[in-house]
Amino acid sequence: MGTTRRTPPQHAGTATGTTAGPAAGTEDPAEHGESPQEGGRAQEGGGVQEAGRAQEQAQAAAARLVRAGAHGIALTWVDNAGLTRVKAVPASRLGQALTAGVGMSPCFDVYLVDDSMTDSPHIGGPDGDLRLVPDPERLTVLAAQPGWAWAPAARYEQDGTPYAGCQRGFARRMAERAGDEHGIELRMGFETEWVVTRGPLPDAAGEPAYPTTGPAYGMARLAETSDYLREVLSALTAQGVEVLQIHPEYAPGQFEVSVAPSDPVGAADLAVLVRETVRAVSLRHGLTAMFGPVVDPAGVGSGGHLHLSLWREGRNLCAGGEGPFGMTRSCEAFLAGVFRELPALLALGAPTPASYLRLRPSRWAGAYQCWGLENREAALRFVAGTRHAPHCANAEVKCVDAAANPYLLAGGVLAAGLAGLAELSGDEGPRLPEPVRGDPAHAAPQQAPPRLPGSLDEALRHFAASEVLRTALGEPLFGAVRAVREGEIALFEGASDQELAAATRGRY
Repeated sequence: MGTTRRTPPQHAGTATGTTAGPAAGTEDPAEHGESPQEGGRAQEGGGVQEAGRAQEQAQAAAARLVRAGAHGIALTWVDNAGLTRVKAVPASRLGQALTAGVGMSPCFDVYLVDDSMTDSPHIGGPDGDLRLVPDPERLTVLAAQPGWAWAPAARYEQDGTPYAGCQRGFARRMAERAGDEHGIELRMGFETEWVVTRGPLPDAAGEPAYPTTGPAYGMARLAETSDYLREVLSALTAQGVEVLQIHPEYAPGQFEVSVAPSDPVGAADLAVLVRETVRAVSLRHGLTAMFGPVVDPAGVGSGGHLHLSLWREGRNLCAGGEGPFGMTRSCEAFLAGVFRELPALLALGAPTPASYLRLRPSRWAGAYQCWGLENREAALRFVAGTRHAPHCANAEVKCVDAAANPYLLAGGVLAAGLAGLAELSGDEGPRLPEPVRGDPAHAAPQQAPPRLPGSLDEALRHFAASEVLRTALGEPLFGAVRAVREGEIALFEGASDQELAAATRGRY
């Protein structure tokens, strides 16, 4: 393998930390163009009294955390390589973290999956400092990590202005654009798939020791891991996460959990919380949870599918229209924009060379640039609502995996869809092509849809040429993402499929 350039030397926000989970659609003043100081200290406009009230509220929240048994708070962000990073503070310092933030280096924006660093034209590197500010509305006491609470964090410059490289801020900007420009709210939800093994991870020559022998989706597999899955479900529920399904999956030792939809930022927050909860419960049971795209390159991989629906004034725009399978015109234009950008979006949603060991035909991974009604081989799958629940209609982006930064992916899909909506004028505007039925790999050559990129290098070329994503991300974040992808292409140059899988399966 190649090398990179250098190596680097229970919800408690509003209640008692018991049942209320991470709130969806809440407002964080520090992420709407206001600095942490303006949102917390209120030195300008709010005056000393408002600053005092904010400090008192933070102290009260800290006291509630301690009463709930949480003494430390894990503040997380997800880097451009898709790894969740953390800084932790004592619960007693929550007020300071909310009002002044926690210091951190911008170098994390150019970390690769192996913790080496690369270079970026605008951000990253050894110079400068940032402020990491937790979202108080999403403070959650962690059921599977006694003594700990968690909050996702946004990042700011030292003067309190929003940091151009903040992926969570990017997702929020795109969600706000949808509302401001089109009066649309997005509801999103990530599926989480993972594989568990017993003991430490083997090297490239070793075989994982799976704790299950039962068949795919089998009740026997559920019986083998009954206590484990029950604790996963219990921990998520205790944290206020609404679980829709949890079940064995296809590959050995593989499982999936899906949760209720939220706003785009909330959905990405939940993706992080769900993953870290699964990881913690797995460790308590002597298991290792792996979220990488592939564990065994000869088998099927693990996805990180993204479901979405568009809403305006309480109505689901994915249903009740005159378009394909009941889509409204706005829904079709949005999905046409996403469809058009799928090759470029892979650089965000399938972000590592290992992703392309998963993204293969006839594995329900979405390897072709096509869409279809409830077609699990399509990269963009439309799910019609049922007769009793037409409001459940949604679209699923299937060509993505859990190595993706969920904030980048949610924001990127939003940007692509909004580009489609921007071209809509009356009935004129982008439309989806004809839907595909069956496995496109078995279609006649003249009827087969195009393959999506088969490598990260190919996906990155589409990403580099995408003005939609470049404009939405902004040059600093766009350049950092591109640099990290280029760094990982170089890192794994010449690696075998088995070496690639072994190097990444346990990193995310």
